[in-house]
Amino acid sequence: MTGMTGMTEHLELPRPLSLARTMAWNLFEAVGFPIAAFYVAYELDGRNAGLIAALAAVWLAAAIRKVVTKSVPGLLIISAVVLTLQTAAAIATGNLWIFLLHFPFANLCLCVLFARTASGPNPLCARLAAEMMCLRQPAACQASLHRFFQGATWLWAGVFLAIAVCLGVLLAIEPIPVFLVLTTVATVVLICIGIGASILWLRSVLRKLGISLRFAAA
Repeated sequence: MTGMTGMTEHLELPRPLSLARTMAWNLFEAVGFPIAAFYVAYELDGRNAGLIAALAAVWLAAAIRKVVTKSVPGLLIISAVVLTLQTAAAIATGNLWIFLLHFPFANLCLCVLFARTASGPNPLCARLAAEMMCLRQPAACQASLHRFFQGATWLWAGVFLAIAVCLGVLLAIEPIPVFLVLTTVATVVLICIGIGASILWLRSVLRKLGISLRFAAA
């Protein structure tokens, strides 16, 4: 809508180094911290202790965020929910095959989580883009971009549903060692497809709206 505003609108991202620090810290909170806690406790007292330590670590990170910043990043909430389900399944059953069910089940939960927010005023993709990438949207085009983020959230709900179905089928038909390898491959491939589709879709929307992408001033 360049003609309406009299100037070129833009999406604003932090400068690359600042963006890398922000994303790295979010990933450490959601993934690195619980994994580190798991391995320390696992070495000291076994698998169950490791799972409980990882779960405690991610919820502790969420509590600290809530106290310090008054909000909890969506990625941290997702990690906490998935890890809670994983830990409950592992400790309650003690069965390796049942434990592996958390792979498709966790992705199914992510599908539901994304789908629940897709049609609302705060689609999860917009929230994650703001939290992990500090993405700033031009006020004049927020309505159009909101529709994009709603569609992108539906897209990612579909991606996680596809992963859940794929992993469920693999778990049913493949031996566990093969399942673990194919799970990694299938998850990476489907997520890369989702990222590629999201980027191409966003570029198309930005071009249609006449919005450019720029880095914030230092």
